[in-house]
Amino acid sequence: MTTTAPELVASCWTSAGSVAPLQTPETSPVPIADRIEAIAATGWSGLGLAHDDLAAARASLGFPALRSLIDDAGLRYVEVELLTDWWDESLAPRWQPQFDLLLEAAEALGARFIKVGTTIGHPLADLDFLVKPLRRLTAEAAQRGTRIALEPMPFSMVGSVPAAADLMRKVDVPGCGLVVDYWHVFRAGTTLDELSARLGADQIFGVELNDAAADIQGTLFEDTRDNRRLCGQGDQDVTGFIRALKSLGFNGPWGVEILSDEHRALPVKEALRAAHATTLDCFPADSAQ
Repeated sequence: MTTTAPELVASCWTSAGSVAPLQTPETSPVPIADRIEAIAATGWSGLGLAHDDLAAARASLGFPALRSLIDDAGLRYVEVELLTDWWDESLAPRWQPQFDLLLEAAEALGARFIKVGTTIGHPLADLDFLVKPLRRLTAEAAQRGTRIALEPMPFSMVGSVPAAADLMRKVDVPGCGLVVDYWHVFRAGTTLDELSARLGADQIFGVELNDAAADIQGTLFEDTRDNRRLCGQGDQDVTGFIRALKSLGFNGPWGVEILSDEHRALPVKEALRAAHATTLDCFPADSAQ
Protein backbone atom coordinates (compact mmCIF):
# COMPACT_ATOMS: atom_id res chain seq x y z
CA MET A 1 0.00 0.00 0.00
CA THR A 2 1.32 3.45 -0.90
CA THR A 3 1.32 6.00 1.90
CA THR A 4 1.94 9.73 1.90
CA ALA A 5 3.78 11.56 4.66
CA PRO A 6 1.87 14.26 6.55
CA GLU A 7 2.16 17.73 5.01
CA LEU A 8 3.93 20.20 7.30
CA VAL A 9 3.86 24.00 7.20
CA ALA A 10 6.80 25.96 8.63
CA SER A 11 4.98 28.58 10.70
CA CYS A 12 6.57 32.01 10.46
CA TRP A 13 8.84 31.84 13.51
CA THR A 14 10.12 28.38 12.61
CA SER A 15 11.95 29.81 9.59
CA ALA A 16 12.56 33.39 10.74
CA GLY A 17 16.09 32.99 12.09
CA SER A 18 17.38 35.29 14.84
CA VAL A 19 14.27 37.37 15.45
CA ALA A 20 11.55 36.95 18.06
CA PRO A 21 7.98 38.13 18.70
CA LEU A 22 7.60 41.72 19.93
CA GLN A 23 10.99 42.79 18.65
CA THR A 24 10.83 46.05 16.69
CA PRO A 25 10.63 45.33 13.87
CA GLU A 26 9.81 41.61 13.71
CA THR A 27 11.54 41.29 10.35
CA SER A 28 13.57 38.17 9.64
CA PRO A 29 17.25 38.81 8.86
CA VAL A 30 17.11 35.97 6.31
CA PRO A 31 16.48 37.20 2.73
CA ILE A 32 13.03 36.02 1.68
CA ALA A 33 14.27 34.11 -1.37
CA ASP A 34 16.83 32.24 0.76
CA ARG A 35 14.17 31.51 3.33
CA ILE A 36 11.78 30.05 0.76
CA GLU A 37 14.58 27.96 -0.76
CA ALA A 38 15.52 26.59 2.67
CA ILE A 39 11.89 25.70 3.48
CA ALA A 40 11.44 23.87 0.19
CA ALA A 41 14.81 22.11 0.44
CA THR A 42 14.02 20.64 3.86
CA GLY A 43 10.75 19.00 2.90
CA TRP A 44 8.03 21.41 3.97
CA SER A 45 4.75 21.84 2.10
CA GLY A 46 4.08 25.45 3.08
CA LEU A 47 5.18 28.49 5.04
CA GLY A 48 3.92 31.22 7.29
CA LEU A 49 4.93 34.88 7.10
CA ALA A 50 4.49 37.61 9.69
CA HIS A 51 3.26 41.14 9.02
CA ASP A 52 6.66 42.84 9.11
CA ASP A 53 8.17 40.32 6.70
CA LEU A 54 5.22 40.81 4.36
CA ALA A 55 5.63 44.58 4.52
CA ALA A 56 9.32 44.25 3.66
CA ALA A 57 8.58 41.86 0.80
CA ARG A 58 5.91 44.12 -0.67
CA ALA A 59 8.27 47.10 -0.54
CA SER A 60 11.12 45.23 -2.21
CA LEU A 61 10.13 42.55 -4.70
CA GLY A 62 6.32 42.90 -4.47
CA PHE A 63 3.65 40.29 -3.77
CA PRO A 64 3.34 38.94 -7.35
CA ALA A 65 7.07 38.14 -7.41
CA LEU A 66 6.83 36.65 -3.91
CA ARG A 67 3.97 34.44 -5.08
CA SER A 68 6.12 33.28 -7.99
CA LEU A 69 8.97 32.36 -5.63
CA ILE A 70 6.58 30.35 -3.47
CA ASP A 71 4.96 28.59 -6.43
CA ASP A 72 8.28 27.86 -8.11
CA ALA A 73 9.52 26.28 -4.87
CA GLY A 74 6.55 23.91 -4.90
CA LEU A 75 5.08 25.19 -1.63
CA ARG A 76 1.34 24.63 -1.55
CA TYR A 77 0.23 26.42 1.61
CA VAL A 78 0.65 29.99 2.83
CA GLU A 79 -0.38 31.49 6.17
CA VAL A 80 -0.12 35.17 7.19
CA GLU A 81 -0.19 36.75 10.63
CA LEU A 82 -0.71 38.43 13.18
CA LEU A 83 -3.39 41.03 13.82
CA THR A 84 -4.23 42.35 17.29
CA ASP A 85 -6.34 45.23 18.68
CA TRP A 86 -8.96 44.60 15.96
CA TRP A 87 -11.90 44.77 18.40
CA ASP A 88 -11.05 48.35 19.50
CA GLU A 89 -12.25 50.95 16.99
CA SER A 90 -10.34 53.67 18.86
CA LEU A 91 -7.13 51.88 17.82
CA ALA A 92 -8.17 51.48 14.18
CA PRO A 93 -5.56 53.98 12.91
CA ARG A 94 -2.96 51.49 14.15
CA TRP A 95 -4.43 48.11 13.29
CA GLN A 96 -6.46 48.83 10.15
CA PRO A 97 -3.38 49.47 7.96
CA GLN A 98 -1.93 46.21 9.26
CA PHE A 99 -5.12 44.38 8.42
CA ASP A 100 -5.21 45.96 4.97
CA LEU A 101 -1.71 44.66 4.28
CA LEU A 102 -2.60 41.18 5.57
CA LEU A 103 -5.70 41.16 3.36
CA GLU A 104 -3.65 42.17 0.34
CA ALA A 105 -1.04 39.53 1.11
CA ALA A 106 -3.64 36.82 1.68
CA GLU A 107 -5.29 37.53 -1.65
CA ALA A 108 -2.04 37.80 -3.61
CA LEU A 109 -0.39 34.76 -2.03
CA GLY A 110 -3.46 32.54 -1.72
CA ALA A 111 -3.24 32.35 2.07
CA ARG A 112 -5.56 29.86 3.74
CA PHE A 113 -6.32 32.28 6.58
CA ILE A 114 -5.20 35.40 8.42
CA LYS A 115 -4.19 34.63 11.99
CA VAL A 116 -5.44 37.04 14.67
CA GLY A 117 -4.79 37.21 18.39
CA THR A 118 -5.83 39.22 21.43
CA THR A 119 -4.04 41.45 23.94
CA ILE A 120 -1.58 39.95 26.38
CA GLY A 121 -3.14 39.83 29.84
CA HIS A 122 -5.41 37.73 31.99
CA PRO A 123 -8.01 35.57 30.20
CA LEU A 124 -11.52 37.03 30.28
CA ALA A 125 -14.66 35.14 31.21
CA ASP A 126 -16.99 37.24 29.03
CA LEU A 127 -15.91 37.31 25.39
CA ASP A 128 -19.19 38.43 23.84
CA PHE A 129 -17.73 41.85 22.92
CA LEU A 130 -15.54 40.07 20.35
CA VAL A 131 -18.42 38.57 18.37
CA LYS A 132 -19.30 41.55 16.17
CA PRO A 133 -15.68 42.54 15.46
CA LEU A 134 -14.88 38.96 14.42
CA ARG A 135 -17.87 38.88 12.10
CA ARG A 136 -16.70 42.16 10.54
CA LEU A 137 -13.13 40.91 10.03
CA THR A 138 -14.48 37.69 8.54
CA ALA A 139 -16.70 39.55 6.08
CA GLU A 140 -13.72 41.62 4.90
CA ALA A 141 -11.56 38.53 4.60
CA ALA A 142 -14.22 36.71 2.57
CA GLN A 143 -14.17 39.53 0.01
CA ARG A 144 -10.47 38.78 -0.52
CA GLY A 145 -10.90 35.01 -0.69
CA THR A 146 -9.55 34.11 2.73
CA ARG A 147 -10.66 33.44 6.30
CA ILE A 148 -10.00 34.60 9.87
CA ALA A 149 -8.36 32.24 12.36
CA LEU A 150 -8.20 33.23 16.02
CA GLU A 151 -5.38 31.80 18.11
CA PRO A 152 -6.22 31.46 21.83
CA MET A 153 -3.25 31.88 24.19
CA PRO A 154 -3.21 31.34 27.98
CA PHE A 155 -1.64 34.78 28.54
CA SER A 156 -4.26 36.62 26.44
CA MET A 157 -7.90 37.68 26.65
CA VAL A 158 -8.99 34.47 24.89
CA GLY A 159 -7.09 32.13 27.14
CA SER A 160 -8.01 28.61 26.10
CA VAL A 161 -9.24 26.56 23.15
CA PRO A 162 -12.50 25.60 24.93
CA ALA A 163 -13.26 29.28 25.55
CA ALA A 164 -12.38 30.10 21.95
CA ALA A 165 -14.57 27.25 20.65
CA ASP A 166 -17.51 28.63 22.62
CA LEU A 167 -16.81 32.06 21.14
CA MET A 168 -16.79 30.60 17.62
CA ARG A 169 -20.23 29.11 18.22
CA LYS A 170 -21.47 32.60 19.01
CA VAL A 171 -19.75 34.16 16.00
CA ASP A 172 -21.36 31.43 13.90
CA VAL A 173 -19.95 32.24 10.45
CA PRO A 174 -18.12 29.60 8.39
CA GLY A 175 -15.18 31.84 7.53
CA CYS A 176 -14.13 32.30 11.16
CA GLY A 177 -12.32 29.56 13.05
CA LEU A 178 -9.32 28.73 15.20
CA VAL A 179 -5.62 28.02 15.12
CA VAL A 180 -5.00 25.33 17.73
CA ASP A 181 -1.41 25.61 18.97
CA TYR A 182 -0.43 22.67 21.17
CA TRP A 183 1.74 24.86 23.44
CA HIS A 184 -1.27 27.01 24.23
CA VAL A 185 -3.35 23.90 24.87
CA PHE A 186 -1.16 22.32 27.52
CA ARG A 187 -0.02 25.57 29.13
CA ALA A 188 -3.69 26.55 29.56
CA GLY A 189 -4.23 23.26 31.40
CA THR A 190 -6.61 21.87 28.77
CA THR A 191 -6.56 18.08 28.65
CA LEU A 192 -6.80 16.18 25.38
CA ASP A 193 -10.14 14.74 26.51
CA GLU A 194 -11.48 18.24 27.19
CA LEU A 195 -10.11 19.45 23.87
CA SER A 196 -11.88 16.65 22.01
CA ALA A 197 -15.13 17.28 23.86
CA ARG A 198 -15.25 21.06 23.42
CA LEU A 199 -13.71 21.64 19.99
CA GLY A 200 -15.68 21.20 16.78
CA ALA A 201 -14.01 19.84 13.65
CA ASP A 202 -15.34 22.70 11.53
CA GLN A 203 -13.69 25.21 13.88
CA ILE A 204 -10.14 23.99 13.21
CA PHE A 205 -8.54 26.11 10.48
CA GLY A 206 -4.95 25.44 11.50
CA VAL A 207 -2.91 23.41 13.96
CA GLU A 208 0.57 24.16 15.31
CA LEU A 209 2.79 21.45 16.75
CA ASN A 210 5.62 21.93 19.24
CA ASP A 211 6.84 20.63 22.60
CA ALA A 212 8.04 21.96 25.94
CA ALA A 213 9.31 21.01 29.36
CA ALA A 214 6.81 20.14 32.06
CA ASP A 215 7.68 23.24 34.10
CA ILE A 216 7.25 26.84 32.95
CA GLN A 217 10.46 28.85 32.73
CA GLY A 218 9.96 32.56 33.45
CA THR A 219 6.61 34.09 32.53
CA LEU A 220 4.22 32.31 30.21
CA PHE A 221 5.20 34.68 27.41
CA GLU A 222 8.93 34.16 28.03
CA ASP A 223 8.39 30.42 28.09
CA THR A 224 6.51 30.39 24.78
CA ARG A 225 8.99 32.73 23.09
CA ASP A 226 12.28 31.33 24.37
CA ASN A 227 11.85 27.76 25.60
CA ARG A 228 9.75 25.71 23.19
CA ARG A 229 11.33 22.44 22.18
CA LEU A 230 11.28 20.41 19.02
CA CYS A 231 8.43 17.93 18.82
CA GLY A 232 9.20 14.81 20.82
CA GLN A 233 12.04 16.46 22.73
CA GLY A 234 9.97 17.82 25.59
CA ASP A 235 7.56 16.41 28.15
CA GLN A 236 4.27 16.88 26.28
CA ASP A 237 2.22 14.23 24.47
CA VAL A 238 2.65 15.45 20.90
CA THR A 239 1.56 12.11 19.42
CA GLY A 240 -1.54 12.06 21.63
CA PHE A 241 -2.40 15.59 20.51
CA ILE A 242 -2.07 14.58 16.86
CA ARG A 243 -4.32 11.58 17.48
CA ALA A 244 -6.90 13.79 19.22
CA LEU A 245 -7.01 16.24 16.31
CA LYS A 246 -7.22 13.43 13.76
CA SER A 247 -10.06 11.85 15.71
CA LEU A 248 -11.93 15.15 15.31
CA GLY A 249 -11.42 14.94 11.55
CA PHE A 250 -8.41 17.22 11.08
CA ASN A 251 -5.82 15.75 8.74
CA GLY A 252 -3.50 18.60 7.91
CA PRO A 253 -1.64 20.44 6.72
CA TRP A 254 0.03 20.61 10.12
CA GLY A 255 1.84 23.76 11.16
CA VAL A 256 5.02 23.52 13.20
CA GLU A 257 5.85 26.53 15.37
CA ILE A 258 9.20 26.34 17.13
CA LEU A 259 10.26 29.34 19.19
CA SER A 260 13.38 29.15 21.33
CA ASP A 261 16.75 30.78 21.86
CA GLU A 262 18.37 27.54 20.73
CA HIS A 263 16.33 27.33 17.52
CA ARG A 264 16.99 30.98 16.62
CA ALA A 265 20.75 30.49 17.02
CA LEU A 266 20.94 27.77 14.34
CA PRO A 267 21.47 28.35 10.63
CA VAL A 268 17.97 28.50 9.18
CA LYS A 269 18.26 25.44 6.97
CA GLU A 270 19.61 23.37 9.86
CA ALA A 271 16.82 24.59 12.14
CA LEU A 272 14.18 23.78 9.53
CA ARG A 273 15.60 20.32 8.86
CA ALA A 274 15.55 19.46 12.59
CA ALA A 275 12.02 20.81 13.09
CA HIS A 276 10.68 18.84 10.12
CA ALA A 277 12.33 15.53 11.00
CA THR A 278 11.41 15.56 14.68
CA THR A 279 7.80 16.46 13.91
CA LEU A 280 7.41 13.60 11.45
CA ASP A 281 8.76 11.24 14.10
CA CYS A 282 5.83 12.15 16.36
CA PHE A 283 3.14 11.07 13.92
CA PRO A 284 1.61 7.70 14.78
CA ALA A 285 2.24 4.89 12.32
CA ASP A 286 -1.38 4.95 11.15
CA SER A 287 -1.35 8.69 10.39
CA ALA A 288 -0.26 8.67 6.76
CA GLN A 289 -2.61 10.61 4.54
